[in-house]
Amino acid sequence: MKAVPFRKLGPGLLFAGAAIGVSHLVQSTRAGADFGFGLLWALLLVNIIKYPFFQFGPRYAAATGKSLLDGYLKLGKPVLWIYFIITLGTMFTIQTAVTIVTAGLAVQLFGITNDIAIWSVAITFFCAAILAIGRYRILDKLMKVIIIVLTLSTLVAVFFAFRESVSTLGSGALSNLGQILPNNSASIAFLIAFMGWMPAPLDISIWHSLWTLEKGQRGKEAVQNSIFDFNVGYTGTIVLGICFMTLGALVMYGSGETFSSRGGIFASQLTRMYTASLGEWAAVLIGIAAFTTMFSTTLTTLDASPRAIAKTTNLLGFGLHKRGYLLWLSILIVGTCVVLFFLISEMGFLVKLATIFSFLTAPFYAICNYLAFKNPDIPKEARLSKPLEIYSLISIFALLGFSAWYLTTLF
Repeated sequence: MKAVPFRKLGPGLLFAGAAIGVSHLVQSTRAGADFGFGLLWALLLVNIIKYPFFQFGPRYAAATGKSLLDGYLKLGKPVLWIYFIITLGTMFTIQTAVTIVTAGLAVQLFGITNDIAIWSVAITFFCAAILAIGRYRILDKLMKVIIIVLTLSTLVAVFFAFRESVSTLGSGALSNLGQILPNNSASIAFLIAFMGWMPAPLDISIWHSLWTLEKGQRGKEAVQNSIFDFNVGYTGTIVLGICFMTLGALVMYGSGETFSSRGGIFASQLTRMYTASLGEWAAVLIGIAAFTTMFSTTLTTLDASPRAIAKTTNLLGFGLHKRGYLLWLSILIVGTCVVLFFLISEMGFLVKLATIFSFLTAPFYAICNYLAFKNPDIPKEARLSKPLEIYSLISIFALLGFSAWYLTTLF
């Protein structure tokens, strides 16, 4: 398959922008800080397991000219209702969580005011203005710049962290490579939360299908381009996940400091520990990498949730076809502000609950995405090959197995 021009890349980078957020900056860094490289197996395994179901989003849209939500509707309205309820129940918490972390990093990077609430509201309305004015077109162009800045700043940070670690510890810099299977309730809960949002919740495959439609490509060549575009974004999420785990392992592992679940405090701890190890110069570099990471997530989730819920309500028969996106964007902004000002003290618990819930609902999305491709209306050239079908079924059973294992640890 011939290479896809950079200008044709888009939905895959939006996927990366949405995925590379809390799962990478917070959880991958924390995994490295608490376990060294001990959970590298989990990071790689969950990316392998989730791969086909994420790929099905752009593949379905490019092949059929419709979103995965249309495919869910063909499975029956109850399936679409389940998606609507899950999304409505989690989108406010998720949006608030990523915005708070972004605001905490903005305080560290820009100063101006230390009030997390003010920064959160400012970032939310700034992102909303971008989306209301430019919609997909500006999001597509802006994300290419953000992903380039994010990737370069993170790779440079890893290089300097590794060089500093080697100069200090010599050959012992990578001594914490032993793999770990958590065996206590707290560690298992962290592992499940880590895998739940690594590289992202599976419902992002639906967002990806909607972005692919916005890109406006369809047909056999479009299917190939969309898969290539997705693979670029997906590879980036894996590489950066490993990078943030490496930063945590090299800079923070063995420090004895416990990370706060509050966004502002976490951002301060993150910056302080890097500067203590690498020097004051690292504050700007780490600040840019971290802020870019979280801003991309805040922007893409603020676009995707209203886009998906508006499409869902239209398919269910009670949406506003022309202004549904702006309506749900407004609802998400208001809901985020409500959570921000009235439930801020419970954010740690809400985020933990959302990540675990994302893991437990992963089999639902995996099965639905797989079944969407069993429909006879799927063009022949886009249907799943036998190896991909087997791969998908093995992955579904793996997700079911991990969910069952976690539930048994609770009881």
